Amino acid sequence: MTKFTFFKHDGIFYGFEEEGHTGFGEAGDDILCAAVSAMTMLIINTIEVSFASDVTYDIDENSTNIKVIAHDALPENCSDEKKRYAVSGLILGYFYQLSDMLEEYYEYLDITEKEI
Repeated sequence: MTKFTFFKHDGIFYGFEEEGHTGFGEAGDDILCAAVSAMTMLIINTIEVSFASDVTYDIDENSTNIKVIAHDALPENCSDEKKRYAVSGLILGYFYQLSDMLEEYYEYLDITEKEI
């Protein structure tokens, strides 16, 4: 199972962490894992490149842990409110996409929110 924890500050999403393999298929042939990986990299690349935003991420392929923090979504780091809400909205979109996927893949995905 892949467990997702989405981080919020004052209701604004600013990051997430993913832990574990989905277990939907064999390693290297797991389409659910591939879909999640592709979506995760889309989020990271969009924040970093398209939004020219400060993002840190740590990907540990051995333990399959990924942690992403979008610093510009935090009020103390971002002077541009539009960028702050755009970055947060992108992460929120990922949260909703995964939440929709739970209907079919509830045995393979787990999603929580953490207000920090």
